[in-house]
Amino acid sequence: MFVLFDESGVCYFNEAHVIVLGIDPGLAHSGWGVIRAAKGEFEPVAYGHISTSPRDPISIRLDKIYTEVSEVVRHYQPQTAAVEGIFFGVNAKSAFSIGEARAAAILAVARQGIGLQEYSPAQIKQTVVGNGRAEKAQVAYMVKMRLVLDHTPTPDHCSDALAIAITHATLAGF
Repeated sequence: MFVLFDESGVCYFNEAHVIVLGIDPGLAHSGWGVIRAAKGEFEPVAYGHISTSPRDPISIRLDKIYTEVSEVVRHYQPQTAAVEGIFFGVNAKSAFSIGEARAAAILAVARQGIGLQEYSPAQIKQTVVGNGRAEKAQVAYMVKMRLVLDHTPTPDHCSDALAIAITHATLAGF
């Protein structure tokens, strides 16, 4: 496989399909979703979530996120990945804990040589639903439809992670 980058850092693959990992980071719950993308068509590969206990020290929680994301990358071997950006609108304290979880997930991906892109919540909603202010239920429904699933991925973090993967595949032109 050959990976090519244009001057803006966008990567292109010379394969019939691309495996894309989406990550919805959170300290208590992080979702991940893997899709196969080919010419604007998407197929689900796998999804799941990582839960940590608030009773554990932050170092243990971040290590669990790092370790489990690393295992997802090793197992599914995505060629590219994407993560949701931080939204500061609600609570600065929760934004910091999300930032720490993001850092653990990003490091897990980067350590395995996978390129990673970041998308804002509004970009994800706009790409998946067509409305940057869409509700969570609308995003989950469109993920179900776009991936031709017979169920809505749960918990919400899984659906969000798949939406992030769909966004990356769509905007990167896979």
